[in-house]
This record gives sequence, structure tokens and C-alpha cells, in this order.
Amino acid sequence: MFPSFLKILFVFCVLATTTLLSGCSSFFNPEKQYASVVKDAPFDVIIVPGFPHEKNNWSIVVKSRVYWAVYLYQKGITKNIIFSGAAVYTPYVEGEVMALYAKQLGVPSNHIFIETKAEHSCENLFYSYQLAKQKRFHSIAVATDAVQCNLLKKFRRKFHLYDIKFIPIIYDDIKINEKPNPSLNVDTACVRDFISIRKRENFLKRYRGTQGLKVKQLMRKNRQQCFQEGNVSVKQSKLELSHNCNPMISFLRIY
Repeated sequence: MFPSFLKILFVFCVLATTTLLSGCSSFFNPEKQYASVVKDAPFDVIIVPGFPHEKNNWSIVVKSRVYWAVYLYQKGITKNIIFSGAAVYTPYVEGEVMALYAKQLGVPSNHIFIETKAEHSCENLFYSYQLAKQKRFHSIAVATDAVQCNLLKKFRRKFHLYDIKFIPIIYDDIKINEKPNPSLNVDTACVRDFISIRKRENFLKRYRGTQGLKVKQLMRKNRQQCFQEGNVSVKQSKLELSHNCNPMISFLRIY
């Protein structure tokens, strides 16, 4: 028999291949997906997942996501933007860093919202959705690269967020290589006494986090609390119990 870790690796490879093939049309043709989604524009808000930021180094990933969000705002495809992400692998709060850049690039402060609790992509999706609902936004989309859009779709089903759309980055539209790098001090987004997630959690716990474990635990706890407080009837759906009763509050700042 294979050692247990080889079994886990094998299962992971099978699942990854299945996920890629099941979404290959949107993965290899983001323009088609974009065209079908923007028919529903304008959206009340888009969610932009974060990425680790190193001091004095605006990565191409962050640059692409921020410029894409700004592009969608300027085109009228979205009315507001939620930048999501905690300080996970570096001391910089990912959502705050992106918001600083977006403001520098011309997005008004009152149309920028920041979610700072998420440590994994699936949590970017969930906590930002909670924030959007708290702000009474109805039409919601995730704006990021095509690969991440495709990977996050399974969590839309898993967390019962069926009304979320996905807007993949069209790199030809934003011409990212021609875009300037704004000179900006992001020290205000730096956390003191920071401890990396690598030191706080072992590999298995981090992996389970990427698969939505923390979110599922919070949803379960929320449902149990609703039943204990007698706030819901047995006929209410799992979706209503997860999202409407005692909603979980993200750390929020209107930038």
C-alpha cells in the first residue's frame, strides 16, 4: 500500500486536474467569460482578493488586480470595490495596501471598502460577501485573474453564495506592462508584532484553511447559535441560517 502522504498527494492531483478540466473553457477563454458577465453590469461592488506585499515591491499580481479593479470602476462596470486580505505571510495588510494604491490611482475613498480578516482566497470570498451584504450591496462580483476565478467557483457552491459573479482579468485591456508604479508609502498598512501564518499554523492546518475549514466551522457555529436562541424555524434553509442570523462581522474600515 502507498504511504498515507502519497495517497493524499494522489487525491490532490486528481482533484486539481478535475477542477482544471471542468473549468477549462473559462480558464482558457477569459474574454468569453468577461463578455457574458458584464451584461449584468453595473455591479454594486466587486471583491478583489489580496496577495502578500513586500516592502518597496509592488508585485505584478497585486498590480494587475488593483489596475483591473480601477479599470472596472472607471468603465462603470462596478460602483464600489472591496479589497480583501489580512497580514498573512508579510506584515502588510493586503486589503489596506491595495486600497492605498487604488486611491492613488483615482478611485474615490467613499467607494473603497476594506476587509482585513481573510487569510485564504476562500475567506476573501466569504468575508467580503458578508461585508457586501452588511453594506446592503446586492449585485456582487469577484474581480481577479482567470485562474483564481476558476478556483473560487467551487467555494461559491460550498458556501452557498450563488449570486456571486466572476470577472476575470483581461490583460490586453489594462496593458499592465505599460502601467506606472505609483510612488506610495504603505507603512500605515504594516502590522506591529507581526507573526507569519507559517509560524502560527502547521502545513496541514494552512491547507485545510485553503479548503474553507474555518469558514465552514463559523457557518456551523452560527447555525447552532441561531437554533439555541430560537431565532429561526426548522424550515429555514441552510443558506438563511448561515448568512442571515447573527452575521459575522469582518474588521472593516472605509478608507
